Amino acid sequence: ELILIDDLLFALVGIEGRYISIKRVHGKADVVSFQVDASMDLALQELAKRIFPLCESYLLIDEFVESRSQFKHGLVNHAFAAALRAFLLDYQAMVAQLEHQFRLRRLSIQGLWFYCQPMMGSMQALSTVIRKVSANNYAGSAVLNLLQSQAKAMAGDSAVRSLLEKMTHSASNAYLSILERWIYEGVIDDPYGEFFIAENKSLQKESLTQDYDAKYWGQRYSLKKDIPSFLANIAGTILTTGKYLNVMRECGYNVQVPVSENSKLMTFGSNHQYLECVKAAYEFASGELLSLIKEKYDLIGKLRSIKHYLLLDQGDFLVHFMDIAREELLKKHDEISVEKLQSLLDLALRTTAAAADPCHEDLTCCVERSSVLKGLSRLKDLDIKNVSHGNDLEEPISITGLETFSLSYKIQWPLSIVISRKALTKYQLIFRFLFHCKHVERQLCGAWQMHQGVRALNSHGTAISRSSLLCRSMLRFINSLLHYLTFEAGFFVLEPNWHVMHGRLQTAKSIDEVIQHHDFFLDKCLKECLLLLPELIKKVEKLKSLCLQYAAATQWLISLSIDIPKLDEQSDGSVGSGKLKSKNPSQVQKVMTRNSAVTDSILKFEREFNAELQSLRPILSSSSQAEPYLTHLAQWILGVGNDQ
Repeated sequence: ELILIDDLLFALVGIEGRYISIKRVHGKADVVSFQVDASMDLALQELAKRIFPLCESYLLIDEFVESRSQFKHGLVNHAFAAALRAFLLDYQAMVAQLEHQFRLRRLSIQGLWFYCQPMMGSMQALSTVIRKVSANNYAGSAVLNLLQSQAKAMAGDSAVRSLLEKMTHSASNAYLSILERWIYEGVIDDPYGEFFIAENKSLQKESLTQDYDAKYWGQRYSLKKDIPSFLANIAGTILTTGKYLNVMRECGYNVQVPVSENSKLMTFGSNHQYLECVKAAYEFASGELLSLIKEKYDLIGKLRSIKHYLLLDQGDFLVHFMDIAREELLKKHDEISVEKLQSLLDLALRTTAAAADPCHEDLTCCVERSSVLKGLSRLKDLDIKNVSHGNDLEEPISITGLETFSLSYKIQWPLSIVISRKALTKYQLIFRFLFHCKHVERQLCGAWQMHQGVRALNSHGTAISRSSLLCRSMLRFINSLLHYLTFEAGFFVLEPNWHVMHGRLQTAKSIDEVIQHHDFFLDKCLKECLLLLPELIKKVEKLKSLCLQYAAATQWLISLSIDIPKLDEQSDGSVGSGKLKSKNPSQVQKVMTRNSAVTDSILKFEREFNAELQSLRPILSSSSQAEPYLTHLAQWILGVGNDQ
């Protein structure tokens, strides 16, 4: 028995004795067993075998400590191994005390078994954790989650549970130091890739102003799958906090969350103090970034400036620009000189009220390669109704600068987080639609002025009077559309939506809320400007096309109509001596042919315009049930139709 006790004391610290040997399974480092010599008394063998699990656990833990202390296994494993090493020191002290008792001849084998009992449960629980960590090669969050789950599973054994919780706290210290730097400085100090936030350095902030599908804000920093369970509910807040601080660092501001002793993240537990620390850090970072972007970089002022130019809030510069750039805009899109347009735009800005806007120098012009309808069909992320009709959006045979001209805006970091390339593209789509509507209105106004110029002629009942009525109907249509859309008179779409967004931006608590409100404003404007309703926008484009064709033909129609009465006077009136001359048959035929051609042309325009207008009615009526904002437009358009 004394010999066996001596061997067991050696076995407890992983050393073979005279009658106790260690057997290892080849290829399985975590499978180890102790064996007692078969020649020993059976009763002693059974008592020894009871203590062997403790010996095996010690050997397993000791080997784990040695292997996991290597650099490649990461900070959490290092910290866990250090905590295990400290625990083994206590265990070895217990073995030393037992050996002392043995040397004093006060220790029997039953006594040895009795004194080993308290350590048995703890060592076995730790060896279970270690086997799982080794088998799955866990690191970082996975180790912390395993320790936590094992601690919860040991609810019935308070001593073991307390030990596992202590191990969890020790292992998490290194992890919390990484977390601290992230939420207090916006820096990922993670040499072993254990932190649950990943950084994609290939995504650069410059992409926000260049790429429509830029992933910078959403994917530069992202959450990994392995998140510590005690941080799972606030992982999004932690990610956002560091992102906000990082933006300020990118702007050259070395902002650091004020840290007191109470806000040190050196432990976590049932008091949830670490949750309060994270919440306080988030509120500080969010408030600082919002203040920086709103005040230092004047976000609201920049958005208001974009509203002035791209949403035609102040259209005087555009009227002047359309006058001086008319010749260039009439060219085909691939023949236009963008440099010339830019110089004309600068001239228009300097000579109108826009010159008082400090941001007007950020305004630039560009010429797109396709029409608005084609541009919309390529933007897959937009919620375009009835996308199956996208292929029916016909491109005009020869598009000019009037269909492809657009304004752009220079946006610098960090405002590009809110006014990204995607947001600017949506502004441009609305601008191009409004710009073309303005062009149609100007052409029809020119046609109307020509009609007014010949009012002195007694044109009642003639082709001119009919043409005048058609011109008035077309003008009412395009004016109704602009009235519905723009700031000048309508107050149906852009202006009320702007006021709602402006109010929300004033009360926003974070930059993500600002982005959300701004994107919602743009999507709502696109939708209410009909740009996300292909069937409706196609009808509107067809009506605009008819208006432009008619306006282009007006001069020819009026000049022919004026000549017809003159021919009548020459053929029917008295000349010279006052004697009545008979009508010249060839002149009469000529008058009738020309009069018929003019009337037929006007009637053709009238039929086509009325047919398109009538076909718009059912579409508007049905759409306005699902989209209530179309009710206003339906009233205006139906009003034009009723006048007809």
